[in-house]
Amino acid sequence: MAGKNSTKKSMKIIKGDRVVVLSGKDKGAEGVVERAIPEKGKVIVDGVNIAKKHQAPTRQDQQGGIIDKAMPIDASNVAVVSPKDGKATRVGYKILDDGSKVRVCKRTGAEL
Repeated sequence: MAGKNSTKKSMKIIKGDRVVVLSGKDKGAEGVVERAIPEKGKVIVDGVNIAKKHQAPTRQDQQGGIIDKAMPIDASNVAVVSPKDGKATRVGYKILDDGSKVRVCKRTGAEL
């Protein structure tokens, strides 16, 4: 019997994408994806879903206290921003003549 998280999910959002949050407490916020976690289907977006974390002083970080930490948000709750019109869009794939596969904006057809 397979475990709960044994299947690898396919995500169309990658590190460096400009995204907009579709639902949750940060709805409407835009940011850049700092990290994608495909195993869990989550992304960490700069400036979105910030939590306060109590940090103890360590060898590397002598200063302890309360820090702000960006927490993961489900990839289904964010959409890539179209480079042409700046609106939320879905992501598709297209095979070019030379055989390379590129991501394209479903709304405008622009390459991402």
